[in-house]
Amino acid sequence: MKRLENKTVIITGSTSGIGEGIAKRFAKEGANIIISGRNQEAGERVCKEIEKEGSCYFVQGDITDFHTNELLVSTALQQFGTLDIIIPSAGKLGIGATADLAKETWDQTIATNLNAVFYLCNLSLPHMHKQGSGTIIVISSIAAYKFFPNHPAYCASKAGVNAFVRQMALDYGPQVRANLICPGQVDTPLLHNSVKAFDDPEKIIQQTAERMPMKRIGMPDDIAGAALFLASDEAAWITGSSFVVDGGSLLL
Repeated sequence: MKRLENKTVIITGSTSGIGEGIAKRFAKEGANIIISGRNQEAGERVCKEIEKEGSCYFVQGDITDFHTNELLVSTALQQFGTLDIIIPSAGKLGIGATADLAKETWDQTIATNLNAVFYLCNLSLPHMHKQGSGTIIVISSIAAYKFFPNHPAYCASKAGVNAFVRQMALDYGPQVRANLICPGQVDTPLLHNSVKAFDDPEKIIQQTAERMPMKRIGMPDDIAGAALFLASDEAAWITGSSFVVDGGSLLL
């Protein structure tokens, strides 16, 4: 039997990058997938690819809107009758030094990286608790521990979400497990936008890869493998943990 057979999974930020990689990996393991994003065309493309493996529904919307999260949860329950796993994966960088950062950029970054995680968890937990089981895997970042030039909003939001997830793990065990994955530099649109804070972005990516113990930046499937483990029964005694998957970046 596949490891996630008949499990229903919501993955936000899943029309590209890490979220897309997780969605495709989970579909191969038998999960019913609900993806979300703001881009209708990208969502339909990813959903069509996932449907080669199993069931997929796309919910178009902005996850900083509480209603979008309500729609995600209701779609899971209406289509599959259960909600087993949620993976908030959407992220926003909000680049800019503190004194130069527009209030709107700060607000949007916190709304995406922290508030939206709360919304989805707030709406999902009652159903998980009632059914007696559930798994939450939040995609955070090594930016919760390591700081980067001109990333105050991003680093603050990731440190905040790490504390939030640990609090949920304390409050909702043993029925619900809540964990974090903190990726390092992964080859996604977010990474390529992040290095725009430097003078020579592509050179920074190349130098970073060369300095890492693993001598490469990560790929979405590197994170998907960790997420699959945390979602599976093999991780049944793991909650409140933060899994750093960074190719050794924090060692630098």
